[in-house]
Amino acid sequence: MDMEQEEIQFLGLFGIYKESYKLIFSFWKIFTKITLTLILPLSFIYLAHMEVSDFLKRRIWLTEVRLDNTQVGTSGYHKLSDLLSTERDYLILFKVVYFIFYFILSLLSTSAVVYTVACIYTTRNLTFRNVMSVVPKVWKRLMITFLYTFVAMFAYTATTISVIVSIAYFLEDIAGPLLFLTLILYLIGLIYLTAVWNLACVISVLEESYGLQAMIKSRTLIKGKILIAMAICVMLNLPLFFVQSMFQRLVVHGDWRSVEMVNRVCYAILCFLVLSMLNLFGLVIQTVIYFVCKSYHHENIDKIALSNHLEVYLLAEYVPLKSKDVQLEEYRV
Repeated sequence: MDMEQEEIQFLGLFGIYKESYKLIFSFWKIFTKITLTLILPLSFIYLAHMEVSDFLKRRIWLTEVRLDNTQVGTSGYHKLSDLLSTERDYLILFKVVYFIFYFILSLLSTSAVVYTVACIYTTRNLTFRNVMSVVPKVWKRLMITFLYTFVAMFAYTATTISVIVSIAYFLEDIAGPLLFLTLILYLIGLIYLTAVWNLACVISVLEESYGLQAMIKSRTLIKGKILIAMAICVMLNLPLFFVQSMFQRLVVHGDWRSVEMVNRVCYAILCFLVLSMLNLFGLVIQTVIYFVCKSYHHENIDKIALSNHLEVYLLAEYVPLKSKDVQLEEYRV
């Protein structure tokens, strides 16, 4: 980013998109290596789990149909019942393994991209080897931040469900409009929480705060740029939803005839590549938003101090930096 700090705050929606594109294409070699190493496996696991889950669910459904058509108490019924139980266990086990691998790769990808963009911002000498050596030292901080976010989203969703149930039970006459309004407010709140979480992930990498502190700091930092951050969340997630829907319809539920298999493979490759590009672009954007919010609040990011902070990650023993070392005195416009 070759813009002055005072100018970054004026970046709007399209300005942030443009700056992110410039970063990716200007430093395409390092981002390509990160994509091949972390983001492509992340995208592959995400799409593959949809295919495997659908396969396991079809087997469970077929077993349930056979079980319904088998006389209760017979040896065949008991065998099918045991088979059904085993297949359900396989599905649960697969979901758990998928979540663990996807979660770890997601944290590693976020760490790598955020660290890379920060190094570019501070004009540090950057190598792929340095990036990969830093990633294992950062992902644990991101994991704690994610867990706090998960708890917040779970509590928010549980509260919304309780409100919906109360409306449906106690206010039957006007339940329709109130339920619609509640769902709209829920979606707006969910988008806001997602925007705060994205910024908290960047804070967890670039500053000493993580977990609940990062969430609180993110909520303060995003003020003034809330609409832009939420709009970007929507604009990034809509294409992701579209790719997921296309993969589900054209690949997972596609025609199994041999003539159509070539088309299914082509659709799968296309969805895989588009999803990978969207993941990379989204991670770069959320880092750019961090610097925009910093500039908007007149927090002058000392590039030398931030560069020293990034250098600490390369040391054998990582020691968290204190706020006074990375924080960043206010400047006057």
